[in-house]
Amino acid sequence: MAEQDDPGRGDAGQDDAGRDAAARAEREPNEETMKPAEKPGFEQFRGDLEAVERKIAGEIDPGSRALVVAGAVFVLLLSLILPHAGHTRGLDILVSDDVAAADHIGLPSRVFEWFVLVFGIGFSALALVTRRWALAWIAVAGSAVGSVFGVLSIWHRQTPGIGNYHGAGPGIGLILATLAIVVLTFHWIQVVWARTSVHLQAEEQRRIAAAAAEEEYRRRLFGDK
Repeated sequence: MAEQDDPGRGDAGQDDAGRDAAARAEREPNEETMKPAEKPGFEQFRGDLEAVERKIAGEIDPGSRALVVAGAVFVLLLSLILPHAGHTRGLDILVSDDVAAADHIGLPSRVFEWFVLVFGIGFSALALVTRRWALAWIAVAGSAVGSVFGVLSIWHRQTPGIGNYHGAGPGIGLILATLAIVVLTFHWIQVVWARTSVHLQAEEQRRIAAAAAEEEYRRRLFGDK
């Protein structure tokens, strides 16, 4: 006669299986009981996303304007060897030699040539090569001030000096340099302003994504629907 199953033994086995499942459930954290630091998803990559955003925000993409900026920088370089006023070239003004003194080169022209050299040529070239947003801002600020001194230099060469002295008028080098630095200022402003707009949009999208992730986690944590 076959041995009959003991009902009590079956119930005990089911109880043991239930206790094992409950123990495993307690040991294995689920999504609703996880701490914020353990929650997978957006929070894990927040630092990486912010690092990438900072890297992108620190760079510029001048696009087709890079050719215009490079052309303006080349014209500024060319203006250094062209006549600024009379026989004085831009390089003569930078070194303050006897030729510049003989043509009575004034302070506006001297300041203008240094702005051309430092900001119009130096920082503009560095910004183009490195694509750094901070360097582009320095270039646009210096070029803007240099544009003012360029116009002032042209006006100064057409104005009588002390004792009604009439010196040589503005040369081709001064006129070209003034036009080039004005063009350079305009295009740098367009580049850095576009970069600022993109950065602000990226920050807004990141804030929206972070808020949505936090709201989703709160609903799961508290069981809201």
